[in-house]
Amino acid sequence: MKEALFYETLDDQKVHCFLCRHHCKINDGKRGLCGVRENKGGTLYTLVYGLPCSYHVDPIEKKPLFHFYPGSRAFSIATAGCNFRCRHCQNHEISQMPRDDGRINGQKMEPSEVVELAAKSGCKSISYTYTEPTIFYEYALDIARLAKERGIYNNFVTNGYIEEEPLKAIRPYLDAANIDLKGFNKEFYKKVCGAELEGVLDTIKVYKSLGIWIELTTLVIPGYNDKEEELKAIAQFIKNDLGIETPWHVSAFYPTYKLTDAPRTPAKTLQKAREIGIEEGLRYVYMGNIPGSDGENTYCWSCKKLIIGRYGYAISEYNIKDGACTFCGAIIDGVGL
Repeated sequence: MKEALFYETLDDQKVHCFLCRHHCKINDGKRGLCGVRENKGGTLYTLVYGLPCSYHVDPIEKKPLFHFYPGSRAFSIATAGCNFRCRHCQNHEISQMPRDDGRINGQKMEPSEVVELAAKSGCKSISYTYTEPTIFYEYALDIARLAKERGIYNNFVTNGYIEEEPLKAIRPYLDAANIDLKGFNKEFYKKVCGAELEGVLDTIKVYKSLGIWIELTTLVIPGYNDKEEELKAIAQFIKNDLGIETPWHVSAFYPTYKLTDAPRTPAKTLQKAREIGIEEGLRYVYMGNIPGSDGENTYCWSCKKLIIGRYGYAISEYNIKDGACTFCGAIIDGVGL
């Protein structure tokens, strides 16, 4: 175990954790909502430091990050636990392991070992992903520092519930993030995800203000968050609060975990969501989990020509040079294009 960051000791050996926006107040001998931060005698410990339960080399497009060193590889790593309890979590076996099974499994791996594996694998970046990087913050921070020294970039795939101060502290080492904006409905966030919508929106705006490259993902679930007015509200939030250059990924849902009463997302629903985003003025709107669709490609916002052709996670065509469209010279938004 390692002492956690971002907490204070209260009376009666309670602790107040302010790593994420839940702000758990934890009694002695108990854990926070994430299931991996435990109070022992008034000291808060992280139970997952140096204990990844999953790691793999992925294409960066799988995150999905389409405007961050396209075509590169990312060393992806996660520990058990999450500060959300999404009923539709596709990685629930590891994210909900501490809560559902009372277990924390993993393989011992020091931060230096992670960075070495990433370097040997030819990875351009390290992705803190699969579960929620906020809950293994101390581990991610130490890895990210070492990675930066080696010239390896860092990115989060996150639910966007980290508090402002921890995010500011890791900012010097964090280059990009794909943030889930799971809907634009307060009740949906409470009942399906176990969080507050406003906290997510506030966090997303902090990411933007800190200059971290961000892309947003919305998993569109039939009957839950697929109303046109809700999708339009998300597009308007992106345009007004983040900027039209912010990519938005709308992805297809499939029944899993505890949310099995909704069908798979029809392709026409995602196509409509993409149209809504484009009509609102967003430059880049993508369709996920439907390989071969036109919505996987990147088009120049100026001349509308194809500049990155994709099939699944593979790039089939690339018409960007020095960050600009090779057809019209328009600057394409992103990092490492």
